[in-house]
This record gives sequence, structure tokens and C-alpha cells, in this order.
Amino acid sequence: MPKTSKVKKKVAKTKSKTATKAKPKTVSKPKEINKGPVKISKTYIPKETEKYMCEKHKVFFRMKLQEWKKDLVRANNEALYNGSMDDNSISADIVDQASSYTDKNVEMKAINRQIKLISEIDKALARIREDTYGYCLDTAEPIGLKRLMARPVAKYTIAAQEKHEKDEKVHADD
Repeated sequence: MPKTSKVKKKVAKTKSKTATKAKPKTVSKPKEINKGPVKISKTYIPKETEKYMCEKHKVFFRMKLQEWKKDLVRANNEALYNGSMDDNSISADIVDQASSYTDKNVEMKAINRQIKLISEIDKALARIREDTYGYCLDTAEPIGLKRLMARPVAKYTIAAQEKHEKDEKVHADD
């Protein structure tokens, strides 16, 4: 048998093998259906009757925290811009200079508090992504919807928060 006919047979065999391999296989799909992101109305308020920290609650608090952060950043930017425009420090009157210095000091303290709050908001948003939002960092108990509605960046239950504040006061006295 000549060598060319052997090569042709091998090529024919490999072609038929690749043709059979190329057939699409049916893959069974998982039974879980991905429903996509949960949407809530702008007037939605979490209810105690719903499962605690369900997807609706997470979406609600995420939106609330993001809106709060956006407002704080806007207010800080406006305060910084307006503070730079009003400069009485070059005024000849020493009383005006002192007053201007005091006003700027108060504004900067407020801006620093807001920057810390923005940081706390970012941490709360991270806890939402990690599915730990709404649960006490010390006891892992639910913080509660009422407390989270009043203070969305809350990390502790009321009892744990009181304990932390008491400990801080004790250490501050040292």
C-alpha cells in the first residue's frame, strides 16, 4: 500500500473524529433562576413583617446611604468653595480677623465630621456587599429596622453601643 493512501485514511479518520467532537452537547441548566437586581419604589419603607435584611431592605439602605453620601460630598464641596471665597484674614481690623478665624475653624470641624461620616457610610456600604449589614459587629444580633432607619451607619445594637460608649468614657478618664 502506498504511503499516500495511509495518510489520506488518517486524515479522513481525524476529520471524522473532529466532526463528531464538534457536535454541541446539551448542558442541563441549574434549577435556580437568577432574577436580577431587586427594584423598589422611591416611597418604599422596610416593614417588620418582611424577612430581616432581605434583598428589598438591602436595596433600600444602599440607596439611602448613597444618597446621604452624595449630599454630604456636595455640602462639603460648597462649604470649601464658599470658605475660600470669604477671606477676612487680610482685613485691617483685628476683631474681624479673629471672627473670621473662629468661623473658619468651626466650618473645618464640621467638614472633618462629615468626612468621618462619609467614611462610615462607605464602611456600611461594604457591609451591605458582604451581607453583614444590619447585624451587630460584637454580638451578631440584628440591630433592628427602627435603629437603622434612624442611624443607617449603626454598627451595634443599642446595648452594645452603650457598652462601647461606657468603655470609651472609662478609657478617656485614664
